Amino acid sequence: MIKKIKTYFRNANEERLKVIFPTKEQIRNASISVLIVVSVVTLFLALVDWILLHSVSSIL
Repeated sequence: MIKKIKTYFRNANEERLKVIFPTKEQIRNASISVLIVVSVVTLFLALVDWILLHSVSSIL
């Protein structure tokens, strides 16, 4: 039982050492990409909403 626990923690530590954290530049680039995509999707949905609003209001 103790041997299994030691093996588990040894393996967990080995996996922990393999983790690579992103650099500040990678984080900045990813954040900018997310902001651009969110802005484009927001503008698209606003345009679709505006078109549908005027289409429905002209029918009624």
